[in-house]
Amino acid sequence: MLRKIWGGKENFPEIDQKNRMMNSRNFSIQPYQHPFRKQILTVWEKSVLATHEFLTEGDFLEIKKMVESIDFNEFEVHCLLDDQKQVLGFLGVLNGKIEMLFLDPFWIGNGMGKLLLDFAKVKLNCKEVDVNEQNESARKFYEKSGFEVVGRSEKDGAGMDYPILHMKLKNET
Repeated sequence: MLRKIWGGKENFPEIDQKNRMMNSRNFSIQPYQHPFRKQILTVWEKSVLATHEFLTEGDFLEIKKMVESIDFNEFEVHCLLDDQKQVLGFLGVLNGKIEMLFLDPFWIGNGMGKLLLDFAKVKLNCKEVDVNEQNESARKFYEKSGFEVVGRSEKDGAGMDYPILHMKLKNET
């Protein structure tokens, strides 16, 4: 997958293209608007396919149906946009907890996730997040950003057999 390729030291055209695109674009974080919905769902799907290799195809399709039924107005959702109003990533917050943070895989590894996470911590006062135990890169991302594991559940929020790590900011435990 591209995400894994980006971590290598080789010089790939995708990396050069991404660096050129980052240098020529302006980014903003804006509150959710309904016209962003289709792009958010596309980002979610691409991100999960790139980062959640542990999901079975059947479970992925079941979760996808659940995500497609979400009313994003029930959360405090913010979108990371480029200057063309393309959604590059998004986060959803409820009661000070990050419920979702997803990036288009093309943008993983360039500080975009940190940008969204810092926004959530500083502007939205988020101090908690849950992470799939099998998603080691996400766990490391949050640990590097000051979160620590404070608990574990055997099943995810939908009752599926995907253990969840409960994380809090270190100074908040």
